[in-house]
Amino acid sequence: MKSKLVGILAVLGIVGGGVAFWRGSNESETVSSLGSLGRNAEVAKVGARTSGRWAVTQARKTFASAERRDELSAEFEMKTTEDVVASLGNLKGAMMKVGQMASYLDLGLPENVRMTLASLQADAPPMSAELAASVIVDELGQHPDQLFAEWDGTPIASASIGQVHRALTHDGAAVAVKVQYPGVAEAIESDLRTNDALFTALRVMFPGIDTSTITEELRDRLSEELDYELEAKNQRHFAKHFDGHPFIHVPPIFDEYSSRRVLTSELVVGSSFAEVLEWSEAERNLAAETLFRFTFGSIYRLAAFNGDPHPGNYIFHGEGKVTFLDFGLVKHFEESDTALFESLITDMVLEPNIAAFRRTVEEAGILKPGQPFSNELIGDYFSHFYDFVQHDREFTFTEEYSAAGAKAIFDTSGEEGELKKVLDVPSSFVVLQRINLGVIALFAQLNATGNWLRIGKEIWPFADGEASTPMGETIERWGRASGMRSSYEGL
Repeated sequence: MKSKLVGILAVLGIVGGGVAFWRGSNESETVSSLGSLGRNAEVAKVGARTSGRWAVTQARKTFASAERRDELSAEFEMKTTEDVVASLGNLKGAMMKVGQMASYLDLGLPENVRMTLASLQADAPPMSAELAASVIVDELGQHPDQLFAEWDGTPIASASIGQVHRALTHDGAAVAVKVQYPGVAEAIESDLRTNDALFTALRVMFPGIDTSTITEELRDRLSEELDYELEAKNQRHFAKHFDGHPFIHVPPIFDEYSSRRVLTSELVVGSSFAEVLEWSEAERNLAAETLFRFTFGSIYRLAAFNGDPHPGNYIFHGEGKVTFLDFGLVKHFEESDTALFESLITDMVLEPNIAAFRRTVEEAGILKPGQPFSNELIGDYFSHFYDFVQHDREFTFTEEYSAAGAKAIFDTSGEEGELKKVLDVPSSFVVLQRINLGVIALFAQLNATGNWLRIGKEIWPFADGEASTPMGETIERWGRASGMRSSYEGL
């Protein structure tokens, strides 16, 4: 338990009192402080209270039984968390949201910061039962003991800006209740409005990028995650489209138990991503195929995109069946966005034409016209992001391939590096790039193998591909039987 406390206080020290440095080619360039004088003072107060409480707890544990020592440690941990919530608006949550986006921003953060964020995300101490209950009282007007037939005050899972509790409704439905940390919304919104330090490295490394576009897109998406009512709307959108699907399940929302800071949905039990890693190769491939169909197929079938590829957001049931959780970070696409994606896939994969591909990226504002780079170089660079669907073959995702994808974005050395420095990132690509990196990283852990081009042709409505796997055939039969074939074909 002490390690959890160390993790949270370390991050608070970084955010509230420390100065984070990122050095580029100019060693004198420094990213500005991540904190403010007011936060510094609050951090100092929390540190003083924590040190005193830790000393008292240690003294009490000296004379306690083994069982009582565990209880004292738990009490200390939860009380310290309440201090964080009360004094700092739970900046832990703000930094955890940044940590979740590390696949996109990690090159702008010092190594020790990234490691601390990773530790915090995995080991975040819980709110006390009383604190979680107080949020539900404020939001829904009743204590959870009265609101539900049964309520478990011990959280069953952590979320980046909250935690999840198990409950039973008076109608006998088992539900998962996500409760937002008090004050976290205000803290994150304030930080996103006023703190550009986490985005400064982008301007240094990629002078051609309009970083204001990226910053605003990330701020918009992160701000949306604070509103559980919006998340419920997103989840209902996905749940409606996948209702009855043979492989994809999205838990329904219980509106009467939900609000801006409380989100209640069906409780789902299954296997974690870590457990799936121990499954057979065939089962891992089925799990990956479902993730692939859901992630990339949703762009064209729903014009929406769940942008948080965290392994904790998936529950696996074997035979390719997966439950998808957490719809806070959803990007909704315009028709012009999906038309652009279609053109890029057509010019790079289906009917390769690098000259046409270049015209498309120029028209999209990704590359300014007239740049002194050959079509061959442009084709070689962008093919990094299409390689696994470019050829009609079995392709296995590996850790090396995943690392190469990140390098293709962030490594600015060599001739391709000069090209990257002048590329821009339209808002529709910001979350899309994060998903590409995140999902491919998960596939690499699974060592997932499949003919992704053929599966892609099933997903892309402009490719008119036939079912190429047993899963695809099952989905097609279900779609025809349910009368929903046009909406679900390929998914």
